[in-house]
Amino acid sequence: MVSLFDACKAGDLTMANRIVMAPMTRTRATDARVPSDLMRNYYCQRSSAGLIISEATSVSPQGVGYLRTPGIWSSAQVDAWKNIVQAVHARDGKIFLQLWHVGRVSDPELLNGQMPVAPSAIACQGNVSLLRPPREYVVPRALSTEEIAGIVKDFKNAAQNAMVAGFDGVEIHAANGYLIDQFLNDSSNHRQDDYGGSIANRSRFLFEVVDACAEVWGHGRVGVHLSPRGTVHSMHDSAPASLYTHVAAELERRKVAFVFCREANGSQDITAVVRQAYSGMLIVNESYDLERAERTVSSGRADAVAFGRLFISNPDLVERFRQRSQLSDADSSSFYADGPRGYTDYSSLEQ
Repeated sequence: MVSLFDACKAGDLTMANRIVMAPMTRTRATDARVPSDLMRNYYCQRSSAGLIISEATSVSPQGVGYLRTPGIWSSAQVDAWKNIVQAVHARDGKIFLQLWHVGRVSDPELLNGQMPVAPSAIACQGNVSLLRPPREYVVPRALSTEEIAGIVKDFKNAAQNAMVAGFDGVEIHAANGYLIDQFLNDSSNHRQDDYGGSIANRSRFLFEVVDACAEVWGHGRVGVHLSPRGTVHSMHDSAPASLYTHVAAELERRKVAFVFCREANGSQDITAVVRQAYSGMLIVNESYDLERAERTVSSGRADAVAFGRLFISNPDLVERFRQRSQLSDADSSSFYADGPRGYTDYSSLEQ
């Protein structure tokens, strides 16, 4: 029977266990979006994960949507990430960089007065996260066909910078209502060109990004992050099972390192559709505890499980799971703050 503590392969990467640290925005970068020394300590503390997937990291200044999130387009950012990666590797950890463009989930205040971009000029519902005073999302500017190629190039440049920084691979953020997800879903993509309409067209941008990053890393070091039934940031698709069957089949053909599926429990299990079409490393995530994770891996429904909040408050989560020890609760008030409180001050069992 497969255990969470068994080693496994994710494409060309060997993981020491099947417990993954999920990517989580924590807003501890500098105002210039350079990773901080505090972030170095944070990731080092959690290096026993089979794989760390870094917080979402913008591929360009156009792709930012939150204060104090890191980037990967400048030499200062690359050098700072290099210090983090070297420290994680010194503890025998493995870490992928998550590549991110938020698309319409931004505001001109964060973009030097420029309008956010999207597949179509359709606003996200709700208020912009963390900005004060509160304001609704603006109607984004629809990208021209020619501009899309430039964003694909931004992802490739970011993948190259991630290699310079020493990461073990990259994960493409195609979930949670951000730019690639906006192209995938027919509620946010009303385009009439080669990037809109049919499922094949709406997923074209994703696969161009995957293949561009694979030109740098090889497909076996490129993962893809999906939220098949996610509704965050006004996401909805009229035929999600068909959409994600196509996406999974294309990722299967490319032999990517892994597919990461974030999907809450519900009546329509799209992750099972992905599993049918994709035979590679499947990582699942959304409110798992140890018992449910063990059942999921032993049954073959997925190959690994990612944990978010539990890794925030339990830096040695792997060892706590192994010993079936009591888990610490996370302080949600410090998720998007600054400083060490609720970030690097959680105790390990040894402490």
